[in-house]
Amino acid sequence: MSGEPVFFELGVEDAERGKRFYGELFGWTLSPGPSGAGFSIGTAGIPGGIHGGDRGASPYLFFRVDNLEEALARVRDLGGSVDETDLGESESTVAEYGRFKLCRDDQGSAFGLHEPPAK
Repeated sequence: MSGEPVFFELGVEDAERGKRFYGELFGWTLSPGPSGAGFSIGTAGIPGGIHGGDRGASPYLFFRVDNLEEALARVRDLGGSVDETDLGESESTVAEYGRFKLCRDDQGSAFGLHEPPAK
């Protein structure tokens, strides 16, 4: 488990509006996301995305782990929690983008874990 930041996600109410706002603000190139419901950000240095239906959300920062199940167990062992919400991980999405899970630390602060796709 290396822990470097590998992905960020911006939650907004309306993904199209978010695409326009952030695209114009930062000059980002945005393309349709893997689920078709959001956008992937291709020019931000660290890969990122925008998804809708999440008004007022704080940005999600995902950290790389080698084994998601082991890392989730460690989060729980350390007093944190794991959000069991399905992040839409179909077999094809996992194969291309890997697996993601939202968590909270032992003080309630949100973060995400990302296991890259198998090579």
